[in-house]
Amino acid sequence: MDTVREHVSTMTLQGITLPVVRHGSGPPLLLLHGGGGPQDRLPFFHQLTLHFDVIAPIHPGFDGSPIPDHFDGMEDLVYLYLDLLDALDLHDITLLGFSMGGWAAAEIAVRNTSRLARLILVDAVGIKPGDRETRDIADIFGLPAADIPPLLFHDPSKAPNPAELTEEQLTILASDRIALALYIWEPYMHNPKLPQRLHRVDVPTLLIWGASDGLVTVSYAEAYRQMIPASNLVIIPEAGHLPQVEQPELFLDHVLSFAAH
Repeated sequence: MDTVREHVSTMTLQGITLPVVRHGSGPPLLLLHGGGGPQDRLPFFHQLTLHFDVIAPIHPGFDGSPIPDHFDGMEDLVYLYLDLLDALDLHDITLLGFSMGGWAAAEIAVRNTSRLARLILVDAVGIKPGDRETRDIADIFGLPAADIPPLLFHDPSKAPNPAELTEEQLTILASDRIALALYIWEPYMHNPKLPQRLHRVDVPTLLIWGASDGLVTVSYAEAYRQMIPASNLVIIPEAGHLPQVEQPELFLDHVLSFAAH
């Protein structure tokens, strides 16, 4: 398998230079990665490119890219990708978002679905179903580092080991964490207004969730599903917050089955 990163190019949108990995053939699929950074070197990504023209922008601030001076939250990312959709001038797009990228995808869909055929949210954040005293989303910034892998992985041994990373990889990991905080910090990992807007999503929607997700649980997923018309939820066993990593074949089966309709 090639590294796929060979297929990266840059686009300039409203003065912002955006790295975009584009690879594969077939109907267009816009992939928005989560806080763990770009997904293009993972096996599931390569499998997607066998079925789709996969367009995977790298969020500003991730993978060593700069954060625009005027960016201060999720809304800036959402409008950047609305501009990207216009610049690409594609239609019947499958919009696929993971975690933070799922939140961004939901925000895009409540604003404009005219270019979308369907929406897929994978262990997405973005809403807060409970009251102010309820911890709906685990605080990954406040917990000890050792407590994070069991939240994200059904099998924590599959989590990256920082001791095995190079200095360059650790530097990128630190910059990714700064960018993640910029997009999701205030309020933490949600938009209080999003639940009142999700009724605007008028394309078929699939929520894919890991059964063992400890960051946002299956009950959180069910609350999300109830807010989106014509949506369905599938639970992937033996997977946490990253089912595309822990159960890539089952994950891909759900995506392809949904996209075929």
